[in-house]
Amino acid sequence: MEGQKILVNGERLKASLEKFADFGRTENNGVTRLALSKEDEEARNYFQSCCEELGMTISIDDMGNMYALLEGETEKPPIVMGSHLDSVKKGGRFDGVFGVAAGLEVIRTIVDNNIKPMIPLMLVNFTNEEGARFEPSMMASGVITGKFNKELMMQKRDENGISFEQALKSIGYDGDYNNRLKKATALLEMHIEQGPVLEAEKLNIGIVECVVGMVCYEITVSGDSNHAGTTPMSMRNDALFAANNVITQIREKLGKLDKELVFTIGRMNTYPNIHTVIPNKVVFTLEARHKDTLIMKQVESVIKALDTTAELEGCSMTAIKLWDRNTVWFDETILEHIEKSVNSLKYSYKTMASGAGHDAQFMASIVPTAMIFVPSINGKSHCEEELTRWEDCEKGVNLLLETVLSLEK
Repeated sequence: MEGQKILVNGERLKASLEKFADFGRTENNGVTRLALSKEDEEARNYFQSCCEELGMTISIDDMGNMYALLEGETEKPPIVMGSHLDSVKKGGRFDGVFGVAAGLEVIRTIVDNNIKPMIPLMLVNFTNEEGARFEPSMMASGVITGKFNKELMMQKRDENGISFEQALKSIGYDGDYNNRLKKATALLEMHIEQGPVLEAEKLNIGIVECVVGMVCYEITVSGDSNHAGTTPMSMRNDALFAANNVITQIREKLGKLDKELVFTIGRMNTYPNIHTVIPNKVVFTLEARHKDTLIMKQVESVIKALDTTAELEGCSMTAIKLWDRNTVWFDETILEHIEKSVNSLKYSYKTMASGAGHDAQFMASIVPTAMIFVPSINGKSHCEEELTRWEDCEKGVNLLLETVLSLEK
């Protein structure tokens, strides 16, 4: 087939995505398919049947990760494609499942064209990427890459008290430790962007060079409670007014660091939270994300200097780091294959960072890994309005196919 572009079947890809969406489809055309639920079991069974029809061999590991292998002419480690089938509550039809359906369509196209791969090809469905039923997110890829303790994860419970281990056994997807993915020639995770950038810049493709580093702090501002009607303004130590001043400082100082820095105050609690009482304590989270380690160090410097601010109005402040993670950079050789492939297809693209976490960021620590993004309409994700145009889906999967064929050579 040298010199002639092989393209995927866009209508078949669309039908696959719609079929997967039937497993947990909501009234507003979204999806609720929590990890290890009945809907997840149905989606897994459908995925397995599709793979078996293609002559692939299915194996399941001890975390319920599914692997479907198409034999190659050599014994080299496989080229792996995939993502996850679970969703958040009232999520969208594309998040995660698009990466699985994309890999499936690539294999179908290769089989249709009677191409015998030199390097084996593998599809993977990672268990509980979302962490919507069992926390944390990216649980199974985290366990197999040594980021999380398996015994601890097995005992994680949902809101009904059911453990991860119980749920895994109940759907019949508790497999063997020896089936874990340990080696790969390459791992490619195709995903929707979940952000507005590609659509805003009218681009077909995002070549993802990294998953950005992040840090999360909990900030507490402490003052004194008193009567809201009898205490003069000049004699108050109002923790909420002081917190408001601190937040203003945060926005002003972090906003000047770098245009790619994003930061969020996502949770806030005021005490005693009574309308006739001056607040004596405010606790809020501050999360920041950026790919550059130096920028992240500057963020932490700003946070540590906040307690010296003159705007504390007689209150005190503490900032405790809850957690952080370093930027994960993807494999340069695979990124070069993707770029060469996207140029050969003449699709518009940009190199970008992922602000959200994905299984690929954990897998990158044990196998050569990279990601490809397609646009999200209005940047919507984790909601029923999540949408990617079918033609953008098709272009993304054509790029995945072209990259796999490039890696095969």
